[in-house]
Amino acid sequence: MPVPLFDLSRFAGGVDAAIDEAVLRVLRHRQYILGTEVAALEKEIENFLGGGHAVGMSSGTDALLALLIANGIGPGDAVITTPYTFFATASCIHRVGAEILFCDIESSSFLMSPDSLRAVCAKLVLGEDGFHRTARGNRLRAIMPVHLFGTCCDMESINVIAAQYGVPVIEDAAQVLGTDYPGRDGAVKAGLIGEMSYFSFYPSKNLGAIGDAGMAVCRDAALAEKVRCVRNHGMEERYFHKLVGGNFRLDGIQAAALRAKLPFLDGWNATRRGNALAYREAFAKTGLLPQVTLPAEPFASSGLRDHHIYHQFVIRILGEGKRDAVQTFLTQQKIGSAIYYPVPLHLQECFAYLGYKPGDFPESERAARESLALPIFPGLRKEEIEEVVEGMRQALA
Repeated sequence: MPVPLFDLSRFAGGVDAAIDEAVLRVLRHRQYILGTEVAALEKEIENFLGGGHAVGMSSGTDALLALLIANGIGPGDAVITTPYTFFATASCIHRVGAEILFCDIESSSFLMSPDSLRAVCAKLVLGEDGFHRTARGNRLRAIMPVHLFGTCCDMESINVIAAQYGVPVIEDAAQVLGTDYPGRDGAVKAGLIGEMSYFSFYPSKNLGAIGDAGMAVCRDAALAEKVRCVRNHGMEERYFHKLVGGNFRLDGIQAAALRAKLPFLDGWNATRRGNALAYREAFAKTGLLPQVTLPAEPFASSGLRDHHIYHQFVIRILGEGKRDAVQTFLTQQKIGSAIYYPVPLHLQECFAYLGYKPGDFPESERAARESLALPIFPGLRKEEIEEVVEGMRQALA
């Protein structure tokens, strides 16, 4: 049977009626950009996270760009992140004129490797001004770990390294709204582990808008106010510009739709975890596990319910060329799948100027060759999960 990778039409349970009501509310009060809906969404996200200062943005990409601008990061600066991530993570660093420094990921989790981060930082040179500088002479200004596929990086280790080098941590939290992290002082929501973070509300995210939308979150209130200024062309008072910002404002309709969907998020995340468990049980019966590696759950023993919210169910298929052959077979069977991400960022043509080469980040490159995302969305049926796994069995037979 055909199995879609993602199907928004299956998000039932009253959500359509709630969205309809929310959108009509905006059409009636006509606050189309920012306004009461955006302010209310920001407060509701703060309550959901249990803290922080939320700033509604036009997209996750714009949220990250605004954070970099608000922190004054630009030419002469550098930011460390990983090359195994969506393009926006690095492109925003490039767009503000800062140097992109990459470190590798962990083999098991696809997440930033603290060991690789330490190795990159160890090559920096401490200047007389107190900044650690790259080989190009740029000042290290931030570390940006990427929480991929629904779970968090090893933030305890990353925060220690960031403190050692005197820079803030910007969480790329685009895929983890609702994920809990087992911090030293107890559970904390992703997005509040570093000094600042951003979320994406692209329609396929666990909480998706009905178009583009995003959110920046800052632990510091003053920084959040600066981000608010940046999102509106650098204005506080109309037509008086404190700095050069951008048009990163969130539409009222998107905010209203997100407010309508937010109460459903915990249930959707629970459904995704249930689907992941069903995959594990189905794969265990096939004998494929020597050839297929299932997603890591690095914090499964923490006792936290939401240690993983399965934005994606990403497996590894071992063996040269096998991943592509499997995807071709699944496509022929009309079974959806996706590759996140086929080319690591250090090998993208637009970043060739950075001087990286094949082999520089072997784990990121291996993940790009071996990883495959399978359907995991709420509304996916158990028989469809079994169909996907059977398709995998046939492809690898």
